[in-house]
Amino acid sequence: MTIKTKTQSAAALPLNTILDGDCIERMNSLPAGSVDLIFADPPYNLQLRGDLHRPDNSKVDAVDNDWDQFSSFDVYDKFTKAWLKAARRLLKPNGAIWCIGSYHNVFRMGAELQNQGFWILNDVVWRKSNPMPNFRGKRFTNAHETLIWASKSEGAKYTFNYEALKALNEGIQMRSDWVLPICTGHERLKDDNGDKAHPTQKPESLLHRVLLATTNPGDVVLDPFFGTGTTGAVAKMLGREFIGIEREVAYREVAEKRIAKIRKFDKEALQVSQSKRAEPRVPFGQLVERGMLRPGEELYSINKRHKAKVRADGTLIGDDVKGSIHQVGAHLEGAPSCNGWTYWHYKKEGKKVPIDLLRQQIRAEMRTH
Repeated sequence: MTIKTKTQSAAALPLNTILDGDCIERMNSLPAGSVDLIFADPPYNLQLRGDLHRPDNSKVDAVDNDWDQFSSFDVYDKFTKAWLKAARRLLKPNGAIWCIGSYHNVFRMGAELQNQGFWILNDVVWRKSNPMPNFRGKRFTNAHETLIWASKSEGAKYTFNYEALKALNEGIQMRSDWVLPICTGHERLKDDNGDKAHPTQKPESLLHRVLLATTNPGDVVLDPFFGTGTTGAVAKMLGREFIGIEREVAYREVAEKRIAKIRKFDKEALQVSQSKRAEPRVPFGQLVERGMLRPGEELYSINKRHKAKVRADGTLIGDDVKGSIHQVGAHLEGAPSCNGWTYWHYKKEGKKVPIDLLRQQIRAEMRTH
């Protein structure tokens, strides 16, 4: 991995590289429409007033770095507008962005996302299972951060690996509240003095979920506030390409060392559960053409109350209805719709078998050719 200088040409996309310098300038130097996903963890503008101490009077290692200092909300808003404009230019038409923030800045980011034409898909609450306590006892313990997931525009065909997220959640639909621990222990990177290398290092579990959900192997993920490289580390593990932008030399050096040690998962491990909608379309008529079902053969409903005959053109005919496998099933059940593939069964060796098994057989053949 190399650090590119500001004078180097951006004609080719600098994949798996950490770029130095200002994130806005750097994004504007990259080719438009070249990135699949952006994960942005910008300065939160915490507006801290003085030091924070624990009850034992020890000082809390808070976020008081220069990069998080803005003189006013107006200055912060102009910064937000500029980097989001640069980010939107980089996204492919069906690309998407994730922005993470706290109550100090996330609402301002959300408004600007909408102002610039992004289409908000979800807000996700990252509920920290081990948050830092509120030492002063004057407010609720701040136990969460908010992520905003948005497509580049309304109607964009963004990536969402629904089945993979459901599998990750033990077969239950993934919700928009994620309970994950903050970065601690062996995962927390330290500098040469044994102090935190970065005050707001995000856990790999958070980025794993984001990238698994909304990218595919080979996609290009850009992080304009790269820090110590969590996005790049997880992208490398999951077989995604990454581009990082980070102006702080110390963070870049830590990120380079970290990512150099990462091992990419093998191809088989990178495969995830696919949505049924992503499977190749198989017309029912193809089963008839191939002789898997014959014209005149009878099909039986899943509840055994109805039957219909297969016609040569791939439609069905019942007592008082004809049409597709879906239309006939819906009519017989008096329902607005029907999934004919799971509704209809045929007889094989005296047993009723769902016609969907025949569709899956054809799909399996498609994958091996």
